[in-house]
Amino acid sequence: MILSRSFSSTYLRLSILSVLGLFAVNTAVAATTDVNTVNDDNLPQVELDKIVVTATRTPTKTSNVIAQTQVVDSEELKHYKGQTVLDVLKRQPGFSHYASGGMGTTSNFYVRGYDSKQVLVLIDGVRYSSLSAGSATLNLLPADQIDRIEVLYGASGSSIYGADAMGGVIQVFTKGNNVEQSNISVTAGTGSHNQYLYGASAQFANDNGTTLSLAASHNETDGFNATLPRDLPSQTDDDGFESDNYSLLLNQKINDNLRFGISGLYSKSTTDIDAYDDYMTGAPALKHAFADQESGAASAYLEHLTDSSNTKLQYGYSIDESTTYETDANNGSQYDTKQQQISLISVQDLPVGKVTLGAEHLKQTLESNVYDADDRKITSGFLGYLLSYNGFDAQANIRYDDYSDFDSETTYNLGAAYNISPDFRIGASYAKGYRIPTFNDLYGPKSWGSNPNLKPETSDNYEAFIEYNTSLQSTRITGYHNKVNDLIASDGKSTPEYIYGQRINTDKAKIKGVTLTSDWAIDSYLFGASYDYQKAKDDSDYTGKVDYLGNPIDYNGNYLPIRPENKGLIYLGYRLPSLDIRAEYEYIGHYYYSVNNADSQLIDSFGLLNISGNYQLTDNLTMTARLNNITNKDYVTALGYNTDGTNFFTSLTYNWF
Repeated sequence: MILSRSFSSTYLRLSILSVLGLFAVNTAVAATTDVNTVNDDNLPQVELDKIVVTATRTPTKTSNVIAQTQVVDSEELKHYKGQTVLDVLKRQPGFSHYASGGMGTTSNFYVRGYDSKQVLVLIDGVRYSSLSAGSATLNLLPADQIDRIEVLYGASGSSIYGADAMGGVIQVFTKGNNVEQSNISVTAGTGSHNQYLYGASAQFANDNGTTLSLAASHNETDGFNATLPRDLPSQTDDDGFESDNYSLLLNQKINDNLRFGISGLYSKSTTDIDAYDDYMTGAPALKHAFADQESGAASAYLEHLTDSSNTKLQYGYSIDESTTYETDANNGSQYDTKQQQISLISVQDLPVGKVTLGAEHLKQTLESNVYDADDRKITSGFLGYLLSYNGFDAQANIRYDDYSDFDSETTYNLGAAYNISPDFRIGASYAKGYRIPTFNDLYGPKSWGSNPNLKPETSDNYEAFIEYNTSLQSTRITGYHNKVNDLIASDGKSTPEYIYGQRINTDKAKIKGVTLTSDWAIDSYLFGASYDYQKAKDDSDYTGKVDYLGNPIDYNGNYLPIRPENKGLIYLGYRLPSLDIRAEYEYIGHYYYSVNNADSQLIDSFGLLNISGNYQLTDNLTMTARLNNITNKDYVTALGYNTDGTNFFTSLTYNWF
């Protein structure tokens, strides 16, 4: 018997909902038992005031941080088994994204209106990105190898970490940062589109101050057709993905004052893609085109601690290597990024506040068979001051970067906050940001419009907030207004040499918006919401500018693409020692897919309903399940590219303690 696609998807949806319904009934019974037998002190508590390091480069309570931060901890990451870091982040406040298909396919993300090229990504403090494209491939990093993720919004990161942090900083921490006891675990999972995940991890801890974490996993899926049949009827095959993922984290206490550690996160993957005929050479597209990728980072550190100081020396190495085979299965387009950095950071307590001193050296290298690029070297020094005294918080940073291929840059930020009462806090900050051009911008083929004379983009970022925190909830309203200058864009003048025009520093943008977040924990119930209102608009002077056909253009006042004006998420959860279940509804308002804001480029608004949970079946066996797009919403994030309907993933993990 052959079932229609609509009937099959409906049957799948009802089947999964039935299973989850039975799961909910069983766990509700278990929960009732737990309530009667478990002391309140043993119930899991939601930590509303967490410790972060990304916002200041030293451990700081979120209640003392001025710029907006977001922490995705290990408990929340359990809801994303079988998914990627991008899957986690795209649901966080301030984020928008698009994807050209399923897992592993080309995608991009935006933070408060800033493109991913303007957002710095770190893995355990090490820079991670593609030097050619400029952005980080978060869709290749597996969520099951991650301990937590910290997000620093705004440009204050520029004065702490340097270029490319104009729109914020995302730091990914490798699995194993919080080893409490030795254990071994194995995981097996399955999901829609023949997705299979299996892996193992081992964690070791002793009384001598040694903690070690090792993990490995394999994830594969047949995927789904990335392109819409009505747009590319010849590209109707499923686009699969597979990856092998590894992580390592070792911390060793040498004595009371000295610690040593190493960490590593590595992923090797292959993604099926839809190839197009090469219009430059006339080469026919491969029927089964694909891309091979290797990505990750490793680091080693030595840290000296006293009662009043902390000094850390760290060496880091990261890669983002990709070869795409579209017309020749043996010779693909290769872009291999390597970054090496060494840093020395010292934090010293003062009679009032603390001071941070640091120096860094970074070497960036791109190896490609498409074009040649010079190595880039950056030597940096920075100074920071933190104060938390009598309800008053202040932060000031200044950083100097000396580039081998650009003039030196100095950035800074100033911020202050005050507790009006024990629960109410207000604050404001200003930050200067910048972004250096990508290697594609500078050194790529002239047909791409590359221009070696480009200069960095710059921004002025203003932020103010009011927050209300109690033992039950944390609520914050943040307003921001950013002015971005010297944006890199095409001059629109088509020539035989520059097919679509040359890239120049001509564009400007104004980005302003408000973000509301509210998270509550009452007994075992968790609930909350986030809402973003944003206007990210072009503010350029297009006098005399024409497109590649010679037609005059003026995008002044148009919305920047992939920046919805409205976005929101609400969630409801229930958490016990043996149960953690959560339902969420995410709404994405309409947005434009290109800067011309034509009606044909409008992406309609959509809403997605998801449910996920973890249930400890026995002391050693844990079940996880996630059901996405329960209502089977038909939507797109990028014109011409497909998205998934109702889909699920479930897994079992067995632990030996």
